[in-house]
Amino acid sequence: TELSLAINHDNEPDNQMNRHETQNQSGFSLLEVLIALLILSIGLLGLAALQTTGLRSNEMASMRTTATQLAYDISDRMRANPAGVTANGYVLAGDATPTGTSVAALDLIAWNQAVTALPGGRSSITQCDGTSVPPCDGITHIITVQWDEMRTGASGTTCPPASETDLRCYQLIFSE
Repeated sequence: TELSLAINHDNEPDNQMNRHETQNQSGFSLLEVLIALLILSIGLLGLAALQTTGLRSNEMASMRTTATQLAYDISDRMRANPAGVTANGYVLAGDATPTGTSVAALDLIAWNQAVTALPGGRSSITQCDGTSVPPCDGITHIITVQWDEMRTGASGTTCPPASETDLRCYQLIFSE
């Protein structure tokens, strides 16, 4: 049988030369680890921003839902007391505090307290006439609930909001 021998010009055995080459290529460098950590941290910051946006949107939706429920609450109270509606007992200016002991006045007091639980919460109920916006006629009322959705100290009363300084609003037209 023939023997074949590998010729090594460096006078090192073949197995030592192969081991020396693989040692140079194994493991991660510190730079690779730092780049991986940077990419991971950017991803985590993006995830945190997404979570914050989701929470903010959820809170805004909750405020809109509350405003809608409050508008329907007072409209149900008005339907239950048609005599109070006919006697204009359910008219409330935006900055007025309701007073009195009639059923309509007690309804307005309770409703107004619930509206003020919204951030910057304001309410008004106006009876329609020919100049009302939105236009309406007959024994009809416009129920408006306003709130500071972004919690920025907005105080404008234009509905629908014309700028960031206006409160967000929900309007419901009540008709007998």
